[in-house]
Amino acid sequence: MADPLADGLDGSVAVVTGGASGIGRAVVDLLLAAGADVFVADLNEGESPARFVRTDVTDDEAIGRLAETVLAEAGAPAVLIHAAGWDEIRPFVESDFDFIEKIVRINLLGCVKVTRSFLPAMIEAGSGRIVTVASDAGRVGSSGETVYAAAKGGIIAFTKSVARETARAGIRVNCVCPGPTDTPLFATLPEKLRSSLQRAIPVGRLAHPGEVAQAILFFASRRSEYVTGQTLSVSGGLTMA
Repeated sequence: MADPLADGLDGSVAVVTGGASGIGRAVVDLLLAAGADVFVADLNEGESPARFVRTDVTDDEAIGRLAETVLAEAGAPAVLIHAAGWDEIRPFVESDFDFIEKIVRINLLGCVKVTRSFLPAMIEAGSGRIVTVASDAGRVGSSGETVYAAAKGGIIAFTKSVARETARAGIRVNCVCPGPTDTPLFATLPEKLRSSLQRAIPVGRLAHPGEVAQAILFFASRRSEYVTGQTLSVSGGLTMA
């Protein structure tokens, strides 16, 4: 029996930024299993089984090439998922301007610019799903991640605003906020911090990337046809905002 969450994805064109590893890779695997034609936009190809377009989301020219490639080869995407992101734990008073700008470019402006590059074609097509990946840091704040939290909070507001502007054009725009997840990025955190975060999670463990990906797939599918502008935390109860 087919996965009911995959309804409507067979043959659909999907673009996943940050799709080479972590949550993004888990999303790519689910989309491929659902029959979607997937483009991965990432800096590193890795072992991606999907179509790969090398993309730096902080580079305007690279974003333009991504949009040109997808639109020329496959047309307007039915699904656009923003999983690209980066962070480094650092007290705000120790964050220099270069670091601050890097965080904002990767985690906020990349999503904004990629969306802007694809949205006209999606509106013209009269349908589509956009799923942003923020963080619960953007909902409740996070010590040592002040700029990251600000950028992810911006993603949540951006999601809601684009959802309002495009609802009558047939576009649904929603946001998934992961909590601590067992990804390569999480593994770069200091061991003491990783252990502390895991102990604080009510369900008693980190999320698996595939568990977050299932929530993203819900928003990418027909199952969320009447849902737009919403933010869903996938955090094992760590945050209940």
